Amino acid sequence: MSFDSELIAELWVAVAFAIFLAVLAKLGVHRMILGALDARSARIKAELDEARRVRDEAQALLAAYQRKRAEADREADAILVAAKQEAERLAAEAKAKIEEFVVRRTKMAETKIAQAEAQALADVRDAAAEAAVGAAERILAETTKGKVGENLLAQGIRDLKSKLN
Repeated sequence: MSFDSELIAELWVAVAFAIFLAVLAKLGVHRMILGALDARSARIKAELDEARRVRDEAQALLAAYQRKRAEADREADAILVAAKQEAERLAAEAKAKIEEFVVRRTKMAETKIAQAEAQALADVRDAAAEAAVGAAERILAETTKGKVGENLLAQGIRDLKSKLN
């Protein structure tokens, strides 16, 4: 009997389950479940489409930023090259100006040295001439006294008059 009662219990559970499914089918629960699943599927599909669209936009934005970065790198490289060239040009100009300054200063120093040498030579000549005149004056004063001195003085005055006229 226990075997039959278990079978009957299982039969009743199966019948109750079939009735429950029939009631659910009658109420249209299967349509509601399918509608909910379709709605969820549509929502998931829309979210996936939105995610793809956002990913595509992000990739496009990333590509744009990479292009801008590459362009900025090229511009920075160009600026560095231009700055190096400008620095080299300025260094060359400064070197040329310094060399020109040194040459000009050397010439000025050489000119001043030449002038100083000429002045020193002239001073030495003047001193020598003054010493010679002084010595000659002393010698002439000692040796030309009297009539010879007067004759020489008169001759010098005549020579001077003839040269001035």
